[in-house]
Amino acid sequence: MKCLVGLLTTLVSLMALMGAAEAGVKIGVLTDQTSAYADISGPGSVAATHMAIEDFGSSVLGQPISLVAADTLNKSDTAAAIARQWYDQEGVSMIIDLPNSAVALAVQAIAKEKGKISIVSGASVDSLTGAQCSPTGIHWTYDSYALGKVLGNGMAKEAGSTWFFITVDYTGGYALERTASAFIQAAGGKVLGAARHPLGTTDFSSQLLAAQASGAQVVVFADAGSDLINGVKQASEFKLTAQGQKLAAIAMFLSEAKALGPQVAQGLVYGTAFYWDMNEKARAFAHRFQERTGRKPTEVQAGVYSATLHYLNAVKAAGTDDAMIVMAKMREMPVNDMFTAGGKLRADGRMVHDMLLVQVKSPAESSGPWDLLKVIRVIPGDDAFRPLAEGGCPLVTK
Repeated sequence: MKCLVGLLTTLVSLMALMGAAEAGVKIGVLTDQTSAYADISGPGSVAATHMAIEDFGSSVLGQPISLVAADTLNKSDTAAAIARQWYDQEGVSMIIDLPNSAVALAVQAIAKEKGKISIVSGASVDSLTGAQCSPTGIHWTYDSYALGKVLGNGMAKEAGSTWFFITVDYTGGYALERTASAFIQAAGGKVLGAARHPLGTTDFSSQLLAAQASGAQVVVFADAGSDLINGVKQASEFKLTAQGQKLAAIAMFLSEAKALGPQVAQGLVYGTAFYWDMNEKARAFAHRFQERTGRKPTEVQAGVYSATLHYLNAVKAAGTDDAMIVMAKMREMPVNDMFTAGGKLRADGRMVHDMLLVQVKSPAESSGPWDLLKVIRVIPGDDAFRPLAEGGCPLVTK
């Protein structure tokens, strides 16, 4: 009887191994499909992942590459439950996107626990590569430090010395405001105050009245998605720019510039990791992306494509999808694609690449529906992102 039980156990184990082999490499896109960040990431991030898999060749190490996707509902507990199921029961080896800071932190912690890879493109909180860094966690596209530095250093002396923040009331918003404030003050600017708003609000009247009353020369939105769109639209209705106040955003995206249009958003300044018209490779990718989705890609969606392709190239080069071996290979290999040239993945999980300071064009400057931005300057990655030794990541050798 014991022999029979042993044989059955061995058979079940072999069948499980065979099933895992047949599954090949499985990538999970955990994103916001229906809420505030759906245009920034959402279906576009799923499409970008599909494109990367197809461009890679749809198989690796002789096995197919598959994809699963789910909606986080912008809830960290929902995202955590999905991540555990994917890692434990569905054979997912890498989860990508995570466009919400609380969600990203929760999933990165689970990936660390499970010895699996997580790649954040959409969230901004810089503790992902700081105190809460992970040996299997990657922060690809941007973070609150870089966005704050690009905007604060780039605008503080040019646009005005006094600033007021309108900030979304959760972890990511606080991180954006905190970091940008530090760089504004370091550049000689003064922060006069801040007004908070809940995620998904449609009424910014009290926040905009506070911004007007402050007399600040620059009003900065530390939010994103539909929140940012509603806030900037209402700022136009309140005639903030007509009264001499300039507008800026820390985490604005192409989707918001498109939704607002040059008439409403002209002159608004923000930092970004990618613009579809920044070079020939970016334009070619954006053309294919638009054919598939009807839209040009945001930096989050472009980052998802770039990170997925780099991950698959690392799996191929490593000869395995073992997380630690693949992570070592990803750090070893430079990132050269439509997103960046000479990008590098550091020990803390930060992918370092150039950043852009951009401004929304006026109606007269725009030649078409997606010709929305002009690049004011390019900031080298080593200048834009937090120095490795300053983040507090326990993985970094002092």
